[in-house]
Amino acid sequence: MLTFSRQEPGRRKQTGNEGIIMTSESIVHFHRMKDMPSSHLLGTGTPMCAGCGGLETLHNMYDILGEKTVFVNAAGCMTLLSVYPFTPFRGGWLYTAMASAPAGAQGVRDAMDILLQKKKLSTEDNMEVVVITGDGSAYGMGLSATSAAMDRNLNFIYLCYDNEGYGNTGQQYSAATPHAAITSTSKGSHGYPGFKKDLFSIWAAHRPAYVATIIGAEPLDLAKKIEKLQTMTGPRMLISLAPCPTGWDYDPKLSVEIGRLAVQTGIWPLKEYSDGKIKHTKIPKQRKPVEDYLKLQGRFKHLFEPQRDEAGIAEIQARIDAYWTRVMA
Repeated sequence: MLTFSRQEPGRRKQTGNEGIIMTSESIVHFHRMKDMPSSHLLGTGTPMCAGCGGLETLHNMYDILGEKTVFVNAAGCMTLLSVYPFTPFRGGWLYTAMASAPAGAQGVRDAMDILLQKKKLSTEDNMEVVVITGDGSAYGMGLSATSAAMDRNLNFIYLCYDNEGYGNTGQQYSAATPHAAITSTSKGSHGYPGFKKDLFSIWAAHRPAYVATIIGAEPLDLAKKIEKLQTMTGPRMLISLAPCPTGWDYDPKLSVEIGRLAVQTGIWPLKEYSDGKIKHTKIPKQRKPVEDYLKLQGRFKHLFEPQRDEAGIAEIQARIDAYWTRVMA
């Protein structure tokens, strides 16, 4: 079995024929798909749903961060990764209540910093602290704790896997649910009447070290962003759209296609914030119509059956068009 031994953030020692030529002193640069790690660090056989977009993101992210990572996992879908007393992680894992993950991360980071200061922990054994939450925590229940952590300039990475609902308890709508989506608590003929919260802008308003949107279906963009944030300290925030076969009602084999369509239609802009500036990292040259994305998901079936809702589809398209008009201007 191929294994990697972790050196420093952004560095990996070659221990097998991975197809990537590296030494302990070389920094990984992700220019092409062939530069991506060819083996996964995250253990297999977890009880996560087939086709989980959040798990796809976590696999890619963990491969790049490496084994010396402590995951602080807020209550949510990813809690299922751990079946007591085992976890699929090779480093550390800590479970917290839904709203408390940033506070848990503060405790872990403070403890390691104290040990480093007292020379009881070597710099080689230092670990990256990564919060994992769903959108229910990130957009709502845990937003206050996250805001406070950014205000304290906590040195941590925060990953929100956004499946646009409370997926672990039946896909109730959350502050991340898109307009017109059917959820278990918004079952009307027009779906959810509200609109998705702009968490990227809320986080960027705190002026942390880094904020980015990512998606597992675009692994190269994801890898470049993980590599970039490893060169930084302070709050580094990531929002990953997480296509969800169970909550969005589609065949699990379509997860990657739906993820790519989210980017190609412009519904999920890939962008990053750093040093007060926002940059879009992947701009669709010719955006596909939003219905290409919507019609693959049962939660939007009412827009197409029993009769096509032209006004509803046009409203969603208009909002996406308006966003990209502002970006291009």
